[in-house]
Amino acid sequence: MMKRIYLSMMLAITMLGSGAAFAAPAAACTDTMFAIPAWYRGLQDGNCNIKAPDNTDTGARNFALKIGLNIIQALMVIVAYVTIFFIIKGGFDYMTSAGSSDGMASARRTITNAVIGLVIAILAASIVNAVAGVIK
Repeated sequence: MMKRIYLSMMLAITMLGSGAAFAAPAAACTDTMFAIPAWYRGLQDGNCNIKAPDNTDTGARNFALKIGLNIIQALMVIVAYVTIFFIIKGGFDYMTSAGSSDGMASARRTITNAVIGLVIAILAASIVNAVAGVIK
């Protein structure tokens, strides 16, 4: 029985790992992972290479600004993930409070604060995307 499980696991690992041997085409060059943008989003050419900034003053400034906006966007997405964790934690605390009014109030406060944080993170990410869209 153990031999069968071991062979099944090895077969699954081999099948999943075989896809890593193929090079990804340039069109598959994604600039997000788990909705977190890469620091170089918007700075690539068609071959997944980062374009150097122009020799002008505005080219270098826009290059640095895009990197800064991408980092801020990544932080806002991470904040959104953390707030979702706290919403789930607050819901779990609410369910397990066993009717305790203090436990229910604490859980409600956790959920309320997490929802407020999520709204702020979504608005901040939207503003960053709007500013990044203007800078091209």
